Amino acid sequence: MYSTTWCGYCVRAKTLLDARGLAYEEILLDDDPAFRQKLHELTGSWTVPQILIDGRPIGGYTELWRLDRDGRLAELLAA
Repeated sequence: MYSTTWCGYCVRAKTLLDARGLAYEEILLDDDPAFRQKLHELTGSWTVPQILIDGRPIGGYTELWRLDRDGRLAELLAA
């Protein structure tokens, strides 16, 4: 997960993953002034958090929450 310390949606994403007992790697972008350009190159999006599962971008917190709500997060992680 690409995130910053000042992002409320990053905190929510980490809380959701922690609540499900899912391990994740957090890449903090606070000290990178060009992080939005790098994110766009990696994921096609400009905002944080950007969450990748097995190298595939799934989006931000809202997309993560929807996947979890619909039961598809567990399916993605099991694949």
